[in-house]
Amino acid sequence: MREAVAAQPDWLAQVPVERRLPAGRVVHVGCGTSFHAAQTAGLSVQALEAVLRPPEAEAMVLVSHEGETRLTLEAAQAFSGPKWLVTGRAEGPIAELCDEVVVCTPAIEQSWCHTASYTCAVATIAALHGEDVSALPARVAEVLAGERFPVTAHERFVIAGAGAGWPTAQEAALKLREGVFVAAEAWETEQLLHGPLAAVDATVRCFVLEGEGRAAERARQAVAALEEIGCDVLLVSTEHPVVDIVRFQLLTLDLAEERGVDPDLIRRDDERWKRAAAAHG
Repeated sequence: MREAVAAQPDWLAQVPVERRLPAGRVVHVGCGTSFHAAQTAGLSVQALEAVLRPPEAEAMVLVSHEGETRLTLEAAQAFSGPKWLVTGRAEGPIAELCDEVVVCTPAIEQSWCHTASYTCAVATIAALHGEDVSALPARVAEVLAGERFPVTAHERFVIAGAGAGWPTAQEAALKLREGVFVAAEAWETEQLLHGPLAAVDATVRCFVLEGEGRAAERARQAVAALEEIGCDVLLVSTEHPVVDIVRFQLLTLDLAEERGVDPDLIRRDDERWKRAAAAHG
C-alpha cells in the first residue's frame, strides 16, 4: 500500500484522457472502492442494486480494478445498452461484455487496500466526461509531501461529507476499516445532524469535509456541534476527490505502522477473515 500511495502522481500522469463517453444519461456502477469511484461521476448505482433493478440509461460505466468482480459482472449482464469498463486489466469476464475497455492504471495494484487504483479510476472517469485532469498528478504530489493528519489512539472515527465530498467520506472510512480495522463511519453531512449525533461522544475522532456553498455552511455547523460534544474534530478543506482522499490514505498507513498492522491483506492473514471472504465469493 505504501508503494501504491507514493506511486500515485506517476500513475495519474498516465491515465487515458482522449476518449469520451457518448451523449445522454450515463450510469456508473461498482462495488466497494470501485463504487466510491463510480459515485464521483454523479449518477451511480451499487452493483447489486443494478442487478436487482437495471437502471434506465443510455450507457453504463462499470468500474472494477481486476475486471472480475462478481456482482459488477452480473450488473453488466443485466444491462442491455452500451457498456464501458474502467479497469486495471484489458481482458477478463467483464471486459468481454463491454463495448469499450479503458485501462486506467499501468499495473494491477497488489495491496487489497486499494489506493492508486481508486484515484486513477476517479481521474479516468472524470476525463471520460471531458474534465481536464492534467493538474491532478502535481496536486497529489504536493499533498503527499505536505502536512499529515496526526496519529492518535482513537478506536472509532466519523467522516462526514456532502456533494463531491460524500464519495470521499465513504472511501476514507473504508480505508480505515480495511487497513487498520477500526470502527469508521461515513455520514452524509446533513444526515449526521439528524439523529446520529446521539451515538457520538468525546471518544470519537471526527473529520468533516468542507465542500462548497451550502455544503460548507453545514459542514462548519457540523463541526460546531461535534465540538460541543467534546469530539476531536477537524474541518478538512476540499478541492477534488482524487486529491481529497490522499491524506486519509496516509493516515491509514501511519495508523497501521503505529499499531503494527499490515494494511495490505485487509485481515485475510487471519483464517476467520479469509473464510469470511471466501464465503461471499
